[in-house]
Amino acid sequence: MEIPVLGARMAPICDRSLNELESDKSAARAIIQAAVSVELFTIPLYMTTMYSIQGTHQINSKGQDYYRGRQWPGAAPVAKASNDNERAFNIIFSVFIQEMLHLQMAGNLATAMGVKPDFTPPALVDKDLGWICYGPQQSVLPHIINLRDTDTYRNVQVNLEALNENQIALFRAIEQPEGAARAELSKQPPQVQARYFPQVPFAGWKPTMGVQDLPMFGTIGWMYECLAQYISIEYTDGKTLWDKLAASDSVQQDLFNVHGASNPSHPMKEFPQMSTLFTREDFTDGDRSFNKAIDMMAAITDQGEGAEISLRRYRRGALLQEVKEPYREDRTALDVDYPSYDGAGGQVPSADAAARCDSSEWTHYERFTELYLLLSRIETWEQWHARGNRWTAGMLTNAEYNPATAPKNIPAPAQVADALNTLRQDRTMYSVLSQVSVGAIAGITTVLNNYWENQKATFPYPSMVGSGDRVSLCWAVFGKAPDLSLGVGQREAGRLYHACQGMSLDGSSDQTCAAIEIYHTCRGSNSCKAEGGCGFVQSDSGGGSCSAMRRAAPTMHAHAAGASCGQCGGPSPTPGSDLYSAPSDNKCASFGGCAVPISASQLFPSQGKMKLYDFVGPEHASQPLPQTLDFAVGEVVYDKAWQAYREVMAKRAPSVTVSDPPNPTPLRIALPPST
Repeated sequence: MEIPVLGARMAPICDRSLNELESDKSAARAIIQAAVSVELFTIPLYMTTMYSIQGTHQINSKGQDYYRGRQWPGAAPVAKASNDNERAFNIIFSVFIQEMLHLQMAGNLATAMGVKPDFTPPALVDKDLGWICYGPQQSVLPHIINLRDTDTYRNVQVNLEALNENQIALFRAIEQPEGAARAELSKQPPQVQARYFPQVPFAGWKPTMGVQDLPMFGTIGWMYECLAQYISIEYTDGKTLWDKLAASDSVQQDLFNVHGASNPSHPMKEFPQMSTLFTREDFTDGDRSFNKAIDMMAAITDQGEGAEISLRRYRRGALLQEVKEPYREDRTALDVDYPSYDGAGGQVPSADAAARCDSSEWTHYERFTELYLLLSRIETWEQWHARGNRWTAGMLTNAEYNPATAPKNIPAPAQVADALNTLRQDRTMYSVLSQVSVGAIAGITTVLNNYWENQKATFPYPSMVGSGDRVSLCWAVFGKAPDLSLGVGQREAGRLYHACQGMSLDGSSDQTCAAIEIYHTCRGSNSCKAEGGCGFVQSDSGGGSCSAMRRAAPTMHAHAAGASCGQCGGPSPTPGSDLYSAPSDNKCASFGGCAVPISASQLFPSQGKMKLYDFVGPEHASQPLPQTLDFAVGEVVYDKAWQAYREVMAKRAPSVTVSDPPNPTPLRIALPPST
């Protein structure tokens, strides 16, 4: 078998019979779903290894100083790396964010082709949202290659591990340049080569086939090459497959290039020289939308593997004027869009901008090559724990910490250190922290399923941040990756859940915390009433953002007025409402705060009045109470949630005496406040 050369001029497929149209549509749509799955597959993988790097971080926001001098478990991007751990984290972070960009563009390509992208595909996750594509026995990069069919990567595990030689080899296998991948497979027997690099149109493909029937592509680049070939097919009527697939009314979403006065939290385009979505105007000219599709695929492959792939050769007509470094982030934009702050709330150089731009001239493969050169000098949480280390108060403070002026209403650094050490001794907590991580990631994937179906949906950015916090906490406590295969279970139909420790509305006297199946880290992934968590208070009429820091959380659209959860329909918004949703007492899905369970260190970043609700009848209909509840900057969110709980229980069950709030669990003490 002669393995095709990516970048070579392929003979165009012209004058194809319209009898093959439905088969071709099916194949192209299957490929774009595979692309969504491949991009999605990399995100928990890169994120988990990134957070295995030992370190702590600050939680600061504009104009706020109540966490001044505090450090929290887990590394984070830095504006100027002072050691190899920080440099390594910045490198992986830069790739991780670009994978999110690739996922977004794949999602927009999918809807433009009439496909509703699936972000919980059965090839990656099970019905409980546990990830089944990773493990010590796994060797398959979904839709791409079985690494056991190679020599270089034969013993590499597709697993969630600390930063080590296996992980860097795995990352390089994912991102390797096309030439290296082709050379690797060319050494294999013909029967192995025959499994990869399918020719377009796929032999034997039928209209009824789907993503599960696709052949393996061999490389990510060849997957996009096949897609480019398919949409370029021209039929006997003179139209191309793209012309027949393109959907001008498709939902198009953007996190990276939204900008302008309507997006004050994200005023500039991050990638000003490239398009990240389609507009309706693009579809008024078939060549224009087709060329944009090609450009998006070229951006994905060029960032990952290198510009040698040259998918832009598929463009119709004259090439646009070549631009310098078209697929790189703009440093000036990132400095504005992603501000960083010091412990006093003053602005400092952007850590996100530095982490992403310092490596922007390199492909992902080249960045992972540099990471390999740093490996011997990097310390992971796995290594830190293996040396018998324990958490101390000193690890959780910096030079700015002043115990005399630090807030007294949240756990002190020594208490957080004790909680982290206590959690480590409780081996049952490993499964809990694993499921907490799964739930946080599910808060991304499940919301993304709606994000590309509802133009007014908002991106779950706080879930991205929160999932990192949860994954890094598992590493910091146990020195090992969370088990993402565990899943979070199914919600019990008709059950009224609660958001945090001891706040059950059924009147039970125990101090149970929120059920695992409703753990989440973003208002957008809060799926029903009474499940809203942390302190980023939301208008009781909907809309708003879940971040005090407003980092990359563009206010693209308000939530749809009819947000619902089962029988729970959200009422129409009331313009100008100055009432906010109480933690653990929100009226419906997507209202209320973010993180569940509520960190004992979570403080309100603003002030106002909260509206309270009881939930009545078998459908737990939201019934407003006449009284409101004041909250102020710096008040403890859990304490305010308990006050709301007490007020609601006085109406709901007057005979039940609600005592003082319980002491926080070690988990709630260890959890960092949401950012």
